[in-house]
This record gives sequence, structure tokens and C-alpha cells, in this order.
Amino acid sequence: MTTSEKQRQQQAELHKKLWTMANDLRSQMEAYDFKNYILGLIFYRYLSEKTEARIAKLLEEDNISYEDAWQDEEYREGLVEMLLEQIGFVIEPQYLFSHMIREIPKGDKGKFDVELLHKAIKAVEESTLGTESQQDFEHLFDDMDLTSTKLGRDVKSRSQLIAKIMLSINDIPFLHDDVDIDVLGDAYEYLISQFAANAGKKAGEFYTPQQVSKILSKIVTHDKTDMKSVYDPTCGSGSLMLRVAKEAKVRKFYGQELTTTTFNLARMNMLLHDLRYTDFDIRNDNTLENPHHIDMRFDAVVANPPYSAKWSADAKYLDDDRFRDYGKLAPKSKADFAFVQHMIHQLEDDGTMAVVLPHGVLFRGAAEGTIRKFLIEEKNYLDAVIGLPANIFYGTSIPTTILVFKKNRQADDNVLFIDASNDFEKGKNQNNLTDENVEKIIATYISRETIDRYSYAASLEEIKENDYNLNIPRYVDTFVEEEPVDLEAVQVRLKEIDQEITEIDKKLEEYFKELGVMGNERTSVEI
Repeated sequence: MTTSEKQRQQQAELHKKLWTMANDLRSQMEAYDFKNYILGLIFYRYLSEKTEARIAKLLEEDNISYEDAWQDEEYREGLVEMLLEQIGFVIEPQYLFSHMIREIPKGDKGKFDVELLHKAIKAVEESTLGTESQQDFEHLFDDMDLTSTKLGRDVKSRSQLIAKIMLSINDIPFLHDDVDIDVLGDAYEYLISQFAANAGKKAGEFYTPQQVSKILSKIVTHDKTDMKSVYDPTCGSGSLMLRVAKEAKVRKFYGQELTTTTFNLARMNMLLHDLRYTDFDIRNDNTLENPHHIDMRFDAVVANPPYSAKWSADAKYLDDDRFRDYGKLAPKSKADFAFVQHMIHQLEDDGTMAVVLPHGVLFRGAAEGTIRKFLIEEKNYLDAVIGLPANIFYGTSIPTTILVFKKNRQADDNVLFIDASNDFEKGKNQNNLTDENVEKIIATYISRETIDRYSYAASLEEIKENDYNLNIPRYVDTFVEEEPVDLEAVQVRLKEIDQEITEIDKKLEEYFKELGVMGNERTSVEI
């Protein structure tokens, strides 16, 4: 079974469970609300299991249960200290997800109700106050309001609904060695895709499909096995940075995300993938207007920014180190190149940057044309342009392109153009990139060879001759010449068809006579 087939099988199983949970909740509230409950509970279960695994290790030689150790003041103080140091948070025994699951089947006699879960979540956040991990857990569960009347008018009805969801979540696998999908990110993408009308945002702004993530990750990690850092200025659920870590060792993850709900999701996703709170630094703010990592430089920079987003384009940014040298700012209505400029500023001198953008960045003029020319002619940073198929992102059907940048290119280095727009597997709702499609892109990027109707290594002089227009068809000729039409043969065949029709009409006339039907009545006869 290929990776993509395995991913689809695991996704199908996950989606089936999510759909069941969604059906339990969607009669109560809007889709945009209930996804927060599902994802929040998935994450809480993970934190509980992480706590249990760590406790088992800490107590393996003491022959005492977590519950009994917690009752002993000396044990409790030691456990709290070790948990905060090692995983950054504490979940008390009675607040563990598994403990609540055991209580749910007992109904009115059990100890579980929604207020217990509410206390448990608050206790997790409070356990981090004044510690190094506080920033990573602050307001983490704010989107999951367990007191909301949307869940039910009273505690009992809210408890019954949440208990049902928790039992379903208890069946979702979190074994990362065996699971090839990003559980939290994929769950988010699925919920958004199913109820996009109520979501208010494009799913593509929050989550990059795994196969696209794989392309970006393999490009920025080419020839690298150990990197001190990776950065995503529009990190969404954080899945893109996590994918980079599958290709090479990454020591620390840095990101920024404007939407608070998605920022919470990104922090959850980092922890869900077994990263320590000290391994990542993700901030909630506008990257262009208020960047939080501006003095840092990163080995790898990856992003799938919101396409053609608006930004202030205030004249003050002409004095900003990120934009000053270009002489022009990206237009207010299209911040695509503002993100590119920001990312290049953050890129280490020997680093690699890969970003997904709409095709318009390849050829639009005015300020964007000036910025594009400066990047190519003055800086020689552009390394590759890769055209992707249309309709591979949730929420948008437009074709997209990957731009690759490096700061350490030589003066005579070429720019590789790849047209992968026709290489995909047709899907029911969206197109898919297969493993073979991905590997072909990566192999071509590494070899930088010219392949007929697929890739072309263009010199800087050729790009200059095209007035710095990067539209891929200018460099990769995908035109397939049609075979010439033999008009004489077509004429002969038309005569043959006329003769065949005449003969069929004669036979039909004979059949009608045998049936006693007149020729002019044929139109009403069913044959």
C-alpha cells in the first residue's frame, strides 16, 4: 500500500468517526462552533494520555498508583515538579480523560458531568501559571465553551452530549508511528470542508494538504538532515512545519498566526505531535504589521499565506528593513509579495524558502512587477517556479504555484520552471497529488534537468528577455501538435456513412411493411 493510499484509508476512518460526532452536535449549533468542541476534546484526551505515560515512567519503581501517590503530599509535590519540568502541565488523577471515560457508562451514579470537565480544563491552564510553559497553554481551550446553552439547557443535557462525543473520540488512534496523517490538522480540514458555508474562512488558509506539504518540506530540507529552526509566518494549524520535521531533524519551530482559533489549534498540534513546550514558539498576531521574530533568521522558511490578502501598505513600511530596498510596497489589496519579502528577510543566508502563492504573482505588473524584478535581477534569490494543478486545496479551485528562494545562489545559476499542473489524480470534490506526482516534482527539482513539456532551466538572461514575467508557459512549452487531418480520407468516410444510413433505412422500411406499419407512421413507433 502506497503512502497516499494509506493516508486515504486512515482519513476515511477518521472522517467516519468525525461525521458521527458532527451529526450529534450539528442539530445544536453552527458548524464553526462544534468543530472547536471536537478538536478540543481530541486534544484533551492526548494531554491526559501524555500525562499517564509520563507518570507511569516516574512511578515505575515505586509500586504505587497515580491516585495513591497524589494523596501523599510528598509524592504529589515531587510529581508536580517533574511534570511541569518534563511536559509543562499537570492533570490530576480525577481529571484524566480515561478516568472520565470509565465514569460515563455509570450514568447518574458516575462522577462525570460537564462541570467536572470544565474544572479539569481550567486546572490544566492554571497548573502552568508562572512557569516557562504558561505562554503555550494560556487561553488554549477558550474556543470550547462547556457552559454554553448551545450544548443543552442544563448541566445534565450538556453532560450527556459531551459524554457521547468523548466516547467516540476515545476510539480515534493516536499512534504516530503507525498513523501517516496529521490527526488534528486533518480533522480540522475535514470539518471545514464539510461545512465551509458556515466556516467563514477558506480551509486552505489554515491547513496545507499533506502532499503539498511534502513537496515544500522535501525542497527546504534537500541536502540537510539537521536544522536548528523552521519558520512559518502564517502557520495555520502548524501542519506544514511539522511535515518539515518528517524530512529532517528540526530543533525548534517558530510561527505566527493571526486568527486566534487557529493559533490555539497550532499550539495544540505541536503538543499533539509530542513536542516539548520548549521546542516551539508560536505567536498570535498580524505577521506583516507586528512580526514577533523579526530579529531572527531561520534555516528553512515555509508558508501557504492567505491568497491576495489585504494589508495596510502604509508608507512607513518603506523604512522597514523587510521592504526598504525594493522601493515599492505590495498593493493594499494583494499582500502576496509582502509575505515573500517578509520571509526572505527572515531567511538564513544558507537557508531555503518555499511558499505557495496564486499564479498572479508570476506576471502581475506595477509594484509587484518591480518587486519581482528586484528579487531576480538585483538579488538573484529566485531558485524555482513550480506550477501545481487546480483544485487541490479546500476552499479554492484556483491553480497555485510554489516559489523557491535561496540567498546563496551564484551569478550564473539558472531558474528552474516545472509545469506539474496536469499531473494529478482526479477526485470527487478535489484533485489529489499522488506519491508519483510528488516524487517527479522533487526529482526534477534536484536534477534541474529540462524535460519536454514538463520542465525547463531558464537563464537569468531569458527571464530578462521576458521582462521578468514568470508565467510558466513562457518557459515550458506544453503544446502538443495535433496530427494533420486527411481531408480526402474524411470525405471518403462520410460517403461510406451516407451509404450505410441508406441501407439501414431500406431494411427498416422492409421491417415496417412486415409489421403492417406505414412509413409515415414510423415516428410514433417504439423500437
